[in-house]
Parts: sequence; structure tokens; C-alpha cells
Amino acid sequence: MGTHRTFIATYMMASRRNGTLYTGMTSNLWARVWKHKTHAWAGFTDDYACTRLVWFERHAWVVAAIRREKRIKKWLRDWKL
Repeated sequence: MGTHRTFIATYMMASRRNGTLYTGMTSNLWARVWKHKTHAWAGFTDDYACTRLVWFERHAWVVAAIRREKRIKKWLRDWKL
């Protein structure tokens, strides 16, 4: 994966412009994006081809990332676009 440093993040993936959105959190963003892009596991992002990283936000603490993910998932779709 190269020399990318790891960090805790909340992120959004999309299938295409104005397509399906997925919101998640991880402690290694670059590895997680790679797994989405290569369809490493079956699930929502694989079913809907959410392979484009469209947004991310770094966090100092896992609990902060989880809190942000939950808040974003409650937003209306229009707010996310």
C-alpha cells in the first residue's frame, strides 16, 4: 500500500456521481478504501459498487469517529451531496 500513514477516519464512498453512498469509519483509511475498490468482501459496498472515496474526516479518537458516522447516517441524502 505504499507509505501512507494510518489514522482514524469517518469516510464516504460513492458508486458514481449522484449515485449510491456509503458512510463508514476505520482506523486505516487507505487499506479500507483498497478493500472497497477490490471488492474484498461481500456486502453493501460490493452490491452497490461504492468504490469512489468522496469524503473523509480525521479523528483523534475512535469514539469520535463512530459518533460522527452515526450522525452522518441520520442526515438526509441531499445534505450529503
